[in-house]
Amino acid sequence: MRDLPTTVVANNKGKIVDWPGLVAAGRSGRVLYPLAQANLIPLPKDSKLYLLPDRRAVGFSGTGVTVCPEAGFSAVAAFLPPGYTALSLAAFERDKKAPQLPLYCYCAVCWHQGKFHVPAVRVDTDPKHDPSKFDLREVEKQVKRLIKKYPHNRLISHHGLVCALEYACPNAANLFLSRWEAPVAVSGGCNATCRGCISEQKAGPVKAPQKRVEFVPTVDEIIELGVPHLEEAPLAMVSFGQGCEGEPLLQGKLIENAIREIRKRTQRGIIHLNTNGSKPAVVARLIEAGLNSIRVSLNSAREPIYSAYYRPRGYSFGDVMETLRIAREGGLWVSLNYLTFPGVTDDSSEFAAFSELLDTVRPRMIQWRNLNIDPDVYMEMVEKVCPASRLSFAGMPNIMRRIRARFPSIKHGYFNPSFSRPL
Repeated sequence: MRDLPTTVVANNKGKIVDWPGLVAAGRSGRVLYPLAQANLIPLPKDSKLYLLPDRRAVGFSGTGVTVCPEAGFSAVAAFLPPGYTALSLAAFERDKKAPQLPLYCYCAVCWHQGKFHVPAVRVDTDPKHDPSKFDLREVEKQVKRLIKKYPHNRLISHHGLVCALEYACPNAANLFLSRWEAPVAVSGGCNATCRGCISEQKAGPVKAPQKRVEFVPTVDEIIELGVPHLEEAPLAMVSFGQGCEGEPLLQGKLIENAIREIRKRTQRGIIHLNTNGSKPAVVARLIEAGLNSIRVSLNSAREPIYSAYYRPRGYSFGDVMETLRIAREGGLWVSLNYLTFPGVTDDSSEFAAFSELLDTVRPRMIQWRNLNIDPDVYMEMVEKVCPASRLSFAGMPNIMRRIRARFPSIKHGYFNPSFSRPL
């Protein structure tokens, strides 16, 4: 036992301790298993540990799967900082009346070699979102400066007062620090009702952690934000489609006009779009206007699972694939924002479907992001449309290795990449 990772629990006072009698467990889908030491890394700096209410910690003893024997001890999960992908989820036994968990990723955590460890991998070492790179006093100072300079610009005020100072959004902070990627939120509406949407949850016990932008900016407001940033910032990028908005393609004409006006004033930097890819014809017009880069989000390459999660309104999975085709043929840098969930992402059927998608689309990059959702809620959703997904999994490390081997030209990471111009 001394060399094996042990289960972590929280007592009724919230103190987190290990339970030496139980070997730490991980979860993929519905399957529980002992955490493999080879997949563990020390808990990354800036991670957060969460107590899981009305959920008992689960580990392994000589008799197999064992629930932590003491009452009043809760299971614990880790929320990883940007750049890390979870390989296993927290294992627990859920009480029937347990509340639904908020919209976070619940990575397993254990005690090993005298410190907390997690089954995770750092997929992106780009430091542009590292908290150590941000002087909050300087961010606040620059927010005040730009708002004073552009007092009537609602977009600058929104990204400053709400995104940078209230939500601590790294992209928003970088806008005011005049560096790297800067946000341009344009759409309060959306044509999907994602189960894990962080900006709108109309019903149910879980609230969205962010509010959507409540206005549509003008082209002039976008220009006042975007042009100085593209002209002055190192590795400059402006990106439409943020966590504080819905789907930017619903404001396709506005984005098209803004891109054209920006490019009349500067050819420097990258104009990027984060999107659900629902409107291929609009994307085609944006490419003509001067769009350089696109990131399309999906939780699965299997249409039933995709649709069950995104719950699209007025578009289909086929439209998303058509957007990816148009973007690749149009010469854009194409990234897939792949929302991963151990036990679903590494299912054999998902691997086959995702490999076929990669063969067809040939994106430049896969961003291995963690899906932020209560694991039980997600599995119930998946099992309704693909019951076989709960039967087996290959393991996230194995799937990621197989994807790298089969598609060696595809870049792997977490963030939109840094480049002065599209490759």
